[in-house]
Amino acid sequence: MGTHVITGAGSGIGAAVAAKLTERGEELWLLARDARRAAELRERFPAAQTLVGDLGQPERLSWALGHQQQPDRIDSLLHIAGMVELGTVGDMGVKVWQDTLAVNLLAPAELTRLFLPTVRMTRGHVVFVNSGAGLRAGAEWGVYAASKFGLKALADSLREEEHGNGVRVTTVYPGRTATPMQVKVHAQEGRAYEADAWIAPESVATAVLTAIDLPRDAEITDLTVRPGR
Repeated sequence: MGTHVITGAGSGIGAAVAAKLTERGEELWLLARDARRAAELRERFPAAQTLVGDLGQPERLSWALGHQQQPDRIDSLLHIAGMVELGTVGDMGVKVWQDTLAVNLLAPAELTRLFLPTVRMTRGHVVFVNSGAGLRAGAEWGVYAASKFGLKALADSLREEEHGNGVRVTTVYPGRTATPMQVKVHAQEGRAYEADAWIAPESVATAVLTAIDLPRDAEITDLTVRPGR
């Protein structure tokens, strides 16, 4: 049985990963923005432990986690939380840039830094759930794509730095997935949303588990998942 720290377990891909790991009897530590959300996660996943830390304030994560019990081993650190705001570079103000970079890039970097000593002890795995926008930036996706391109660079550097410590690093690049974030994206695009047109969160969760379940003689570095319909 492994121990896994997960961000974004409240919905979408994160919730699907948490559900699959729970079914396997694994130990989960779920990060929540505040105490109310932590209580909601414990109600949904009664066997899980929760940690409270606001990804929108990465500079406070060290202080917040330092005042809570933390796992004494981490087999995988799963960065799945994220946010998106669409708009042209000419229209997006600095506040949107700051908020997006904080949640999508700075918080994963800081959480990795804080948990890395424990991950090293178990020769664990760090997984970054990125996006197709982390490989290609389209019009009106500049802010989000910039944060995800940065996340790719973070993962690539971490992989090179930690290979000698036995830490595996995987980036998963899902295409459009039927999540609440995708509902928001469609609303911003002015398009009708049909969940059946996109990847099920459970399918991306299967890809994540495939990476962490791989035998130790191999490492999946980058995994792209695209709609199959």
